Amino acid sequence: GQLLPGAAPVAALALGDCGLSEEGARLLLHGLCSNTTVKSLDLKGNNLRSVGAEALGKLLRQNQAIRSLTLEWNSLGLWEESFSLFCQGLRANSSLQRLDLRNNQINQHGAAELGLALAHNSSLQQLDLRWNNIGLLGGRALLNCLRSNRTLKRLELAGNNVPGDILKAVEQALDHNQDREALLGEAQNQVSILSKEVLSLKDEKNKQFMDFVDTVEKQKEERARSEKMSAARVSQLQEALDEQNSIMNSLKTKLQMTEAALALSEQKVHNLGELLNAMKQEQSCVAESHFRELQQQKQEGADRESKLLHDLSAASEKNLLLRNQVDELERKCRVQQDQLFQVKQDLTNTTAELKLRAVEAEERLEVEKRRFKQSLEDMESLRVKEVARVTQHLEASEHSMHSRIQSLEAIKISLEEELSQAKAAALSERAQAEEELVRARSQARLEQKQRLEHLEEKLRLLTESRDEAQNCCLKQKEMVAVAQAKAKQQSLYADGLRRRLEELQQELDRKDEEKVTELNKVKVELQEQIGHLEAERAAQEGLREKIAALERQLKALSSNHREALLDKEGEISLLLEKLRMKEAEISRLREEEAQRASFLQNAIMAYVQGSPLGTLSSRK
Repeated sequence: GQLLPGAAPVAALALGDCGLSEEGARLLLHGLCSNTTVKSLDLKGNNLRSVGAEALGKLLRQNQAIRSLTLEWNSLGLWEESFSLFCQGLRANSSLQRLDLRNNQINQHGAAELGLALAHNSSLQQLDLRWNNIGLLGGRALLNCLRSNRTLKRLELAGNNVPGDILKAVEQALDHNQDREALLGEAQNQVSILSKEVLSLKDEKNKQFMDFVDTVEKQKEERARSEKMSAARVSQLQEALDEQNSIMNSLKTKLQMTEAALALSEQKVHNLGELLNAMKQEQSCVAESHFRELQQQKQEGADRESKLLHDLSAASEKNLLLRNQVDELERKCRVQQDQLFQVKQDLTNTTAELKLRAVEAEERLEVEKRRFKQSLEDMESLRVKEVARVTQHLEASEHSMHSRIQSLEAIKISLEEELSQAKAAALSERAQAEEELVRARSQARLEQKQRLEHLEEKLRLLTESRDEAQNCCLKQKEMVAVAQAKAKQQSLYADGLRRRLEELQQELDRKDEEKVTELNKVKVELQEQIGHLEAERAAQEGLREKIAALERQLKALSSNHREALLDKEGEISLLLEKLRMKEAEISRLREEEAQRASFLQNAIMAYVQGSPLGTLSSRK
């Protein structure tokens, strides 16, 4: 039961002869209440009893998916209250089409409840009640429910002790339901066919009407297009005329502008001539002033040059004196250098003599050594004395030489100092003289350079002013020539414009003539188009007449169609009347059968009461 709620993947559930308990059946049916996929349920032979009947009633109320329900051999009719709940569920159900209740011990009360449920049910088509205990009253209840039930087509009542006349009445009622359903189906088919024919006729007429409307619209569009074309042609001609007028106006304005420009150029030429004369006078004045300034500057330059030459001669004399002093100092320096060279030479001579004496002494010593080689010990003292004497002599000579060298060096140093002082004085004097000379030369050069630069600047300015004046004159001449050329061109252009104006006037006259001819052509074309439009209007009137004829035909067809519909409705009403008559006849037959059954029952009761068994029972 817990697996069945929702969308269980089964369409048919067969649980026949499974021996379900009451609790199991309740849980199973409770799970099926919310199931939407099971279409067929088979629970035969499970002895569901009262709990199962109540659960089945709840299932039929809540589940609207089951189409077939088999409940054979379940003894549902033994418990009247539970079976009543089952019948209430069947009454509320709107999806069940087949119900099998065979061998469920349903009595007349259960049949009455079932009849009440069937009277309000609108989906059940097959009901099997065989082998129950419905009896006469149950059969009547089921027969009465068939008067209001229009969907039940098959009802099995065999083995229920139902009289044959009731069974026949039930069969007639079921046949009547089938016939009525067949008639209703045929009527619905005929109505659908007629509605389809009506719709097809309407579509055809609408199509014809729309085609006619389309043709009318096309004719209107063609007419509007022709009118637009004629209007566009007229507007183009008007635009061409306006354009010619604007061209003439522009030419007139250009001619006026050229005349004004010519007058302005003549005025400019006159002004330029006056300006050229003024520039010439100004240039002559400037040239005279520049010439006077140049003469004055030349005089000043000559004076300064003579002064500089005098200063230069004085500086050269002073330079000669300084050079003589320097030569004398150089001569003294050379004498001192000669003396120093002589002293150095004497020193070298004395050192050479000392070296020679030492060599001789050594030679004598060697000779003495060779001579007195054997008597060396005896002559040791003599040799020592001789050596001491020689060494003393050498030391004295060396000491005297050192003192003499020191004195010579002191003399040399003093001479060098005097020479350096003389050189420094000479150099300082020479440097001062050279500085003064350089200063004088640089000053003279600077002044001369400045004067020359000033003169060159003035000369450059004069040349530039002269060049500018010449350029200005040339430009003015060129401007005069250009102005004259422009004046000639303007005069030629004015002549050309006059000729062009005459040509344009002639062309305008020719265009006017062409325009008149085109207007005449347009008028002729418009008249032709008006004729065509009148012909089209006549054709449209003919089409309107055709439309009116078609509308009349459509009205006739619609009236015929309405008459056919009325005939069909009359036939349907006749059929319904026949159906009502048959239903009245069936109801009359049912009443007769009921009266006959009551008569039979009364006769049977009277027979039973009149029989010996009845007398015995009454006596008891």
